[in-house]
Amino acid sequence: MRAATRNPGDVLEAAAAPAMALACVGLRKEYAGRAALDLDRLDVPGRETLAVVGPSGAGKSTLLRLIALLERPDSGELRFGLSAAGPISAEAAGGSTATGAPVDPWGNGWGEAGRVTLRRQMGFVTQKTVMFTGTVAENVAYGLGLRGVPADEVRRRVGEALETVGLEHAAGWPARFLSGGEAQRVALARALIGRPSIILLDEATANLDPANVGIIERIITGQRQRGTTIIMVTHNLGQARRLADRVLFLWEGRTEYLGPAVGFFSGSGVPRARAFVAGELVY
Repeated sequence: MRAATRNPGDVLEAAAAPAMALACVGLRKEYAGRAALDLDRLDVPGRETLAVVGPSGAGKSTLLRLIALLERPDSGELRFGLSAAGPISAEAAGGSTATGAPVDPWGNGWGEAGRVTLRRQMGFVTQKTVMFTGTVAENVAYGLGLRGVPADEVRRRVGEALETVGLEHAAGWPARFLSGGEAQRVALARALIGRPSIILLDEATANLDPANVGIIERIITGQRQRGTTIIMVTHNLGQARRLADRVLFLWEGRTEYLGPAVGFFSGSGVPRARAFVAGELVY
């Protein structure tokens, strides 16, 4: 009997997701007095794949940086309920109360230690990958080393992560000699090794060859099937059509469309969204 073939993305198990992974409420971010993002409300259910699309400068990357807690919003709230055991209490993540309700990491009583706890439940892959000095395996292991994970566990999880992205054979390679597609897959392995509840992808397949794009899309699909919530910024509308459950279309920092992907691509969205899909929108 022929052994079953595993595809990239079939190895790592994601943490079980709660009903609501996160909510953005009245979220606003300004740079030099200009509103880069002004979001009334965005609820992201657990296990959803949300594609964030729109023209350059619409606020897509700003939204991901705010969700990743890399920047603080000027106003509004981020409410997380993404832990494997259910909503994270403020006490569990270093805040001052323990209600069991989704928490705002920039709220009263929260410090950097609490935000680190939340960041560790998210993986973030950007368009421009940075490889540290050392081997592929050392790059993938870096985050677990900072967390004090035992060496045997690190080795096991590095092997799993590299198998997930189809690079187990490259563990000992110098990371600086990787091709662009290989480096991006290592970056994805580095994000997955922490077993995140949410994966944030900011143009993670831009400028890659079709083979590597296909591999990464299969990994994303595999993680989605395991319950990971995925929020992906992309200019590739074909990719959004293939992968997304819902689409958030941003225009000048505001929500122009938020709804099912099928509606966005079938032309049932608002006029500006229809023009964007048709390639008729000048900006």
